[in-house]
This record gives sequence, C-alpha cells and structure tokens, in this order.
Amino acid sequence: MLGPAVVVITGIMAAGKSTVAQLLAERLPRAAHVRGDLFRRMIVSGRADMTPGAEEDAVAQLRLRHRLTATVADGYADAGFTAVVQDVLLGDHVDELLDAVRTRPRYLVVLAPSPAVVAEREAGRAKTGYGAWTVEDLDQGLRAMPRRGLWLDSTDLTPRSTVDALLAGLDEAAV
Repeated sequence: MLGPAVVVITGIMAAGKSTVAQLLAERLPRAAHVRGDLFRRMIVSGRADMTPGAEEDAVAQLRLRHRLTATVADGYADAGFTAVVQDVLLGDHVDELLDAVRTRPRYLVVLAPSPAVVAEREAGRAKTGYGAWTVEDLDQGLRAMPRRGLWLDSTDLTPRSTVDALLAGLDEAAV
C-alpha cells in the first residue's frame, strides 16, 4: 500500500475526480484529500476565473492555486500521509503542478471517460462546472495532452472499480 506520496488525479469537470480521490483516500491507511479548487474559492475578492482566452490575471491565479496545492500536498506527505490531489489540470499546467511537488513517489492519474458520459454526469449534478467551456472543448484539450502517467477510461467503470484500476496501475502512474 502507499506510504507518504502524492497522487495527482486530473480530468475534465464531471470526470469523477472528487469522488475517486475521496474513495482512494478512504482506502489508504493515512491519506488526505487535497482539493485544488478550494484555493480558487478562497479568493474572496478580485478572483479571475479561467475562461477561454483567459486574461493574464486568471492564469496567474491558476498558477498560484497550483503552487498552493503542491505545497499542501508536500506538507501532508512530510507528515507521513499520502496526499490525494484532484483538480482540472490540462496542457502545461499538469507539468507545472507536478514540477512544484517535491515529494517522491509522485503519481499522475488521468480520468478520461467519454464526453457523452461526462455530459450526462454534468446534467445530473447540482453544481454546474461548464459555462463558457463545453464538455467537448475540455475533452479535446485533455486528449491532446501527452500520454503521461496512468490514463483510465472510466466510461464504464463505477467509482469503486476506478479506484481498483488506479491502485492496480499505480506503477504506470509514477511520474
């Protein structure tokens, strides 16, 4: 089983990141669930959210969020926990967050269910993540990323079987 480590779980909105991260943390003997979006929501005034064609301030705030996430994850790992990080990380932002994490071992898991399943999940959620973005936009960005870490097509998997697949493929997830 995992000892002190950082597991980064990414995917587009409604891919199952929060649920899978929580279930994974619950399965481990000492784990913390680090929700990257929490740092965005902590900004009370002056927040600039990421949108298509985002301005410089939105990108700077996103990078701040990633640095804070990495620092907290490392803090938990330093204290003997596995930090299970979940956030929407696409393109160069994956490497930026991973580069900021100093803990080893470090793992990357990409949840990549089909866009149709993501749209169905999004329609059934109380919260809405999509506004200026579409499922197709973000899915296209996700699938254009280099294949690094463990990619899971969770289209036909339950959250628990996704965690099973993640644990079974952990060696492949090491980055």
